[in-house]
Amino acid sequence: MEETRRLRRCYEALWEAMVRKDRPALEAVLDGSFVLEHMTGLRQSREAFIRDVEDGTLCYFGAEHEEVRVVEMRGDRVRLVGRSLVSAAVFGGSRNLWRLQLDTLLVRRGGSWRFTRATASTY
Repeated sequence: MEETRRLRRCYEALWEAMVRKDRPALEAVLDGSFVLEHMTGLRQSREAFIRDVEDGTLCYFGAEHEEVRVVEMRGDRVRLVGRSLVSAAVFGGSRNLWRLQLDTLLVRRGGSWRFTRATASTY
């Protein structure tokens, strides 16, 4: 149960860092191998994603988490799915409220959980 809370906190920390455009915090939760697959199919590396968050190409105003659940845990690897109501303006679009699902993979490195993959979709 404690590990589930730590994983939920990691998910929340990711969103908080995105809203604050906080590069060090994003680097702390995103593994160097991180890849984000957007709803459009666009795939971004960790660096490209962080850069787009920093410059406002991906602008997140807030996120309210409706559900965060561990789907599978095998040793130091976890699949976590989060569903959040997200206020965002992305890729030059206007600000909208999105029902966004992130299907994520995490790995434990040095005692800390880090995201290696996230696939975004709506729900």
